[in-house]
Amino acid sequence: MSNFLQRTISGTLFVASIIGSLIIGKITFLIVFGGILVLSMFEFYNLSYKARIKPQFFIGILIGLSLFIGTFLYSIGKIEPIFLLGFIPLASCIFIFELFRNQKRPFHNIAYTFLGIIYIAIPLTFFNFIVFNASTVQNSYSYEILLSYFILIWANDTGAYLFGVSIGKHRLFPRISPKKSWEGFFGGLIFTTIIAWCISLFFHNINFAHWFAIGIIGAIIGVFGDLVESMFKRSLDVKDSGKFLPGHGGVLDRFDSVFLSAPIVFAYLKIMMLV
Repeated sequence: MSNFLQRTISGTLFVASIIGSLIIGKITFLIVFGGILVLSMFEFYNLSYKARIKPQFFIGILIGLSLFIGTFLYSIGKIEPIFLLGFIPLASCIFIFELFRNQKRPFHNIAYTFLGIIYIAIPLTFFNFIVFNASTVQNSYSYEILLSYFILIWANDTGAYLFGVSIGKHRLFPRISPKKSWEGFFGGLIFTTIIAWCISLFFHNINFAHWFAIGIIGAIIGVFGDLVESMFKRSLDVKDSGKFLPGHGGVLDRFDSVFLSAPIVFAYLKIMMLV
């Protein structure tokens, strides 16, 4: 099977799984995005071994997944907010468990374990507060905003790729990502603006100005997210975070722009009282 065909099939299945999980309902959303969280954290921790750092795989992923499931249950009204305080002693276990591991670089291990939670689990946790829109009907599930956010992210990636391949000459950040160009960056913004306008025609509850802002935030911060992950991989001398998506790399590679942009987009939505 050619690399192009592999990329096409895996990319299509990836997009279909995201869209399908959001449209079908809250249980599929929980399962798919919980799986994405686990796979992303696993790839992150696994890569850190190349830097001779040994994070606590199990406890880190357990805390990250518990945080995601806990905020999901809180969002649908199944648990009270006070139960979320249970993550404080759970996080303290990272320090305690390290005492018994007898590793040469204990605080590096602790730091990377927490970094996996902060970098991956917390941004994905914000998705719970986006799909369960407390500003309308309490505990109601609404996928439109999150689905549109992903569509805008994909539009930016597509525009950046097409413009970068066709007319890209001026390097954006050659030290970290030699292939990225300023032409691709602005091409991504153009595509994002067009798709934001198209989305505003379908989802009338939010006007074009807000869709445009969400798209631009996702596009600009997403580029930094891509560069940050590239910086991490380059420091370890690896090309891809994993092989879960043939032709595309790992799950971490596909969500690098999301991890940095999702918290900023959520903050914007909250400030504008859209969620």
